[in-house]
Amino acid sequence: MIGKIAKTILWLLVILIVLAIGAILFLRFSDRESTEPIAFEGAATERPYWDENFEPQPVPGTALFYPGVAPDGNATIHADAAQSDVHMAATPMGENLEIRSRQAGGRTNRQCATMTFRSDGLMVTMCGGLWGFRLVLIDPDSLEALATHDLPMRPSAFQSLIHRDLSYTFSDSSGGAYFVLDDQDRVIVGDPGQQIKRLVAEQENGRWAFRIEEQWDMQPHVPNDCLHYNNWFPSGECDAITTVMPGPEGRYWWTTRFGRLGTLDPESGEVRTLFIEGEEIQNALAVDTDAVYVLTDHAQYAFRAGPGGEPRQLWRHAYDRGTSRKLGSINQGSGTTPTLLGENYITFTDNADGRINLIVLRRGALAEGEERQICSIPLFADGASAAENSMIGWNRSIIIENNSGYTNAMEHENWGGIAPGVTRVDIREDESGCDIVWESDLIVPSVVPKLSQPLGIAYFYSFDLGADGVPNWYIAGLDFITGELVQKIPTGRGPNWDNNWSAIAVGPDGSLYVGTSRGLLQVRER
Repeated sequence: MIGKIAKTILWLLVILIVLAIGAILFLRFSDRESTEPIAFEGAATERPYWDENFEPQPVPGTALFYPGVAPDGNATIHADAAQSDVHMAATPMGENLEIRSRQAGGRTNRQCATMTFRSDGLMVTMCGGLWGFRLVLIDPDSLEALATHDLPMRPSAFQSLIHRDLSYTFSDSSGGAYFVLDDQDRVIVGDPGQQIKRLVAEQENGRWAFRIEEQWDMQPHVPNDCLHYNNWFPSGECDAITTVMPGPEGRYWWTTRFGRLGTLDPESGEVRTLFIEGEEIQNALAVDTDAVYVLTDHAQYAFRAGPGGEPRQLWRHAYDRGTSRKLGSINQGSGTTPTLLGENYITFTDNADGRINLIVLRRGALAEGEERQICSIPLFADGASAAENSMIGWNRSIIIENNSGYTNAMEHENWGGIAPGVTRVDIREDESGCDIVWESDLIVPSVVPKLSQPLGIAYFYSFDLGADGVPNWYIAGLDFITGELVQKIPTGRGPNWDNNWSAIAVGPDGSLYVGTSRGLLQVRER
């Protein structure tokens, strides 16, 4: 009798395993990238609005040139190594615009959060989905996918499936979104398999393909005992590479979610590490020729490599991290990647209770008696103030949005509960403090905003709530000088068009892009 029961249980296990493998193979097959673009459902029919009285003009200032990354704001999710969120291309103007969309993935939707542009104008985007992140090379003229490269599945995604809890995925910024395109059109990325990869997209016999040019195994330096499909009973520490950036002296700098950072010499493969115990790093690195800037959920740091490549702390500036995680943030700490302005300043937000503060620091060596902090400016409304996206930073001006009240495209229900707010703050010429220049009541749930420097328009992604409670999404262009709405481009209706924490980008040809929960959309002149 016992033998029959054991055999029955064994057969049931075999059947379950076969069904699971079949489901995985089916989902894998149905997740293939379509070569030709597939449009989203629910496209807007309303015509774009353009303020005829608005006179476009360049915003004074000079872009920070940093060797090693793609120029003109084409390198990262935040445009460049300074994480300025500024593009040097002019965007489409007027009302005669064409809005096109491209679905990413198959039955399991992918959102294209990061868009960069090669020297030949082709787009390299990273699209995240159930199975992990996927690099896609796209022709901006046709929106055709020329080549793809899949990264391994993130442990946090697997944990979301097992626990049926999306918070594992949406509280994890690691896995590939913070990749960088270098000045040789190569992708540098830290993947969920604890590998730092350098890939190049090449054409051979008329066909494009991604090729791994170099790969460095980081498993000896980053613990990876995570609950995963191949590791059901972890007993050690689980960490993940968040971002990789080319740094001073040709080294790659990398960080992990749980406080590790280090350098990698791409020529020798030599790695040097440092551990900031008890602090999370969920944002990208900012880099100039003097230092690498790391923002944790406790403090802003500046580092430089020592003679052997070991990370050395130059300074640390603690901030108010509040007493809890805010609705609209992924952890209890700053939600902004640090942004460099000019040669002297760095800005980020804290996570103070009530109202978050915009912090501006001097980033270089201090003169005798000089303080590092220039200002701390309270933002938005009390109890409705959060930022999970980096600010636009240019010259002495900072533009930042309010993300308070938004969750994610999969779970959000209370569309009326998203707090409004976009604010421009300027650093005073005499460095005695900062001033609010203008405030807008635009609702911006989650987008990574961008400034078109030649036109002086700051772009955000917003919505009007329909009578049935369904959002009607649109791109909003605000005048850099006044904060007034000068451009409104309706895109679509419903969840397919939800931005879900993805970026806006401006291509070298002037096309305007927005990543969405289902892929990406493009706006260009007809």
